[in-house]
Amino acid sequence: MMVTRRRMMEAGGGLLAAFVFTPTHGLAAGPVEVTMRGRANGSHVWFDPYGVHVEPGQTIRWTNRDPGNSHTVTAYHPKLFERPLRIPEAAEPWNSDYLLPGEMFSVTLTKVGVYDYYCVPHEHAGMVGRIVVGLPPATETVSGKTGPGLIPLPQVALDGFPPVEEIIAKGIVRRPPTGS
Repeated sequence: MMVTRRRMMEAGGGLLAAFVFTPTHGLAAGPVEVTMRGRANGSHVWFDPYGVHVEPGQTIRWTNRDPGNSHTVTAYHPKLFERPLRIPEAAEPWNSDYLLPGEMFSVTLTKVGVYDYYCVPHEHAGMVGRIVVGLPPATETVSGKTGPGLIPLPQVALDGFPPVEEIIAKGIVRRPPTGS
């Protein structure tokens, strides 16, 4: 078999992908890319991946790749729309505001812990995601601090988060395929 430049590039790319996406290396030291997606008919919307494991100080960048919808990336926090706290107490909450198709938003997370986020107009469609930064203590919960005046999460959102243990083990977690 003759080794061509194309075969060498394919092999090198495969090795690079295997190294970059191994759970022990997370998603590499650069920005972690998360896309916002949706079906053309609007029947299903999601973050891809919806679970990521990063190191403190890494940047996560979301890009809206859904041609038919605007989306947000919003941390669950009482300061943002009176939602329960589902990020570390010492962390700053974020809200991207509405991102049109092709627009991006980035945040750099420095505090170890579990960060849950959602899309404001699509939370009731289960458009949620989870970021695990570092290795949070096993005692840390992600149930969220609730209180008077805070709006609880809909069940579809609660059911939509991947388990912390799976995110740490795999580095990235993608949604299982759904029917078309």
